[in-house]
Amino acid sequence: MPDQIGLFGSDDAGPEERPGHGARGIGPAKVEDGLHALGASLPGEIHLGTSSWSFPGWAGIVYDKPASESALSKKGLAAYSHHPLLRTVSIDRGFYQPLTLSEYAAYARQVPDDFRFMVKAPSSITDEMRRDDRGAGVDMNPRFLDAQAAFDEFVKPAIAGLAEKAGPLIFQFSPLSRRTLADVPAFAARLHAFLWAINQMCAGFSVMPLLAVEVRDPELLSREFAAALKDAGARYCLGVHARMPAAADQLPLLRALWPGGLVVRWNLHAGFRYADAKAQYAPFNKLVDEDPETRATLARVIAATALAGYPVYLSANNKAEGSAPLTLIKLAEAIAGELRARSA
Repeated sequence: MPDQIGLFGSDDAGPEERPGHGARGIGPAKVEDGLHALGASLPGEIHLGTSSWSFPGWAGIVYDKPASESALSKKGLAAYSHHPLLRTVSIDRGFYQPLTLSEYAAYARQVPDDFRFMVKAPSSITDEMRRDDRGAGVDMNPRFLDAQAAFDEFVKPAIAGLAEKAGPLIFQFSPLSRRTLADVPAFAARLHAFLWAINQMCAGFSVMPLLAVEVRDPELLSREFAAALKDAGARYCLGVHARMPAAADQLPLLRALWPGGLVVRWNLHAGFRYADAKAQYAPFNKLVDEDPETRATLARVIAATALAGYPVYLSANNKAEGSAPLTLIKLAEAIAGELRARSA
């Protein structure tokens, strides 16, 4: 596969696409020295970040001044990546439409060398149903778990474009049908074949992808599911979401997959629907509903994973507590406390 790796687009990016340079006046917010010290205290294995970066309400927190959502989406990534705690970001837009190699490469040019991207696979591969404009299921999706399509449309361009800045490639599965959930071992076997096939297709890559799986059905958290991931060399993405058990209750699955890296998406506060949380928390410039229990659980797992020498990737959503960057500050403080305690 000679045309896969090394195709990183042109090198003639303008100043706005190079790390440390914003455009249209978008720069990183000035933060207290203590926040720089906190970031420096975290091991390099730990990559904390948010789901996307285009939120005007983050002015003064991540960005130095107000900017529109459109301007931040196009030109805010460089400023975002120079925040002392933000070492990753989740590219969620790929869930709705596959991105091209050149789009991934353009993102990679804007961030420092130690930055990593978390990328969601297209729902056209991970949703069992084809849906209408309102999100209602229309019929069964013939491309569901199509390994060749996943490789061609997602894995190959993501790894070629992001190269060493690629973090986990996340296959988030929408809620499955009752018929599928009635036979979890059969789904686990099909998932194993899907992941195994993708890894075989990646055999010629100089940068091997880290595949991760996130689900929305608690019924899937079984021994068969864990065995399928482990044998295929994939990680379980701990998804903190109203549809899933609490983070602490998902730890047995992580233990079954130990040792290895940790992938977490802190998505949604328990008891909330996505739209309700969005309406209640906007413009995402303060913590509204803190979740200290989840924070403490994640801090313990992250500290233990990093101290064992394995990478950690966590993205926080505004809908988790009200403001993703502020959530990460609190989480980083908790992680630092865990690291000090374990060192002592």
